[in-house]
Amino acid sequence: MLITHDTRCALDTVVDLVNTAPEDDTTPDGLPDVAALTDFVENHEVSDVGLLSEFDLSAVRKIRGRFASVFAAPDARIAAGLINELVAAAGTTPRLTDHDGYDWHVHYFAPGASVADHLAADCGMALAFFVVAGEQERLRRCEAPDCRRAFVDLSRNRSRRYCDSRTCGNRLHVAAYRARRKEAAG
Repeated sequence: MLITHDTRCALDTVVDLVNTAPEDDTTPDGLPDVAALTDFVENHEVSDVGLLSEFDLSAVRKIRGRFASVFAAPDARIAAGLINELVAAAGTTPRLTDHDGYDWHVHYFAPGASVADHLAADCGMALAFFVVAGEQERLRRCEAPDCRRAFVDLSRNRSRRYCDSRTCGNRLHVAAYRARRKEAAG
């Protein structure tokens, strides 16, 4: 599957956005305030965004939950419906642009759109490309029992199971190894 630079950036952004949500009542929100949202927007180089407010923070948190539902969707039909709702609500207006040293690419948000609409449109379209390509199952949640972080499986054979093989994957492999050693010693 060919993934353009702007689609890859949007995928990274939506994954990071979904992963800012608290996993439970004991986990802090990764977007606790407008300053954190501003940092998120700057770190992900989200273009054409003005001064952010509490309204923007609330709207981004709402779409974050809707994006999380896409990653939890059991099949392509449900994922497509969720993505269609996100993109339609954002008032998508595709347009070609070349800015900040990047070659021609498509922005899906309307000029002057709020940050939430911008994210819903661009990130929603990036996820839509996966559904259209028959690759919705690549939109996953980590299989580690104590982690439910979102990720996009870009492995060649669709075999990635953990958000990060160095942390979640390695931790589970070490635990399984120790359990086997303990059982063998037994």
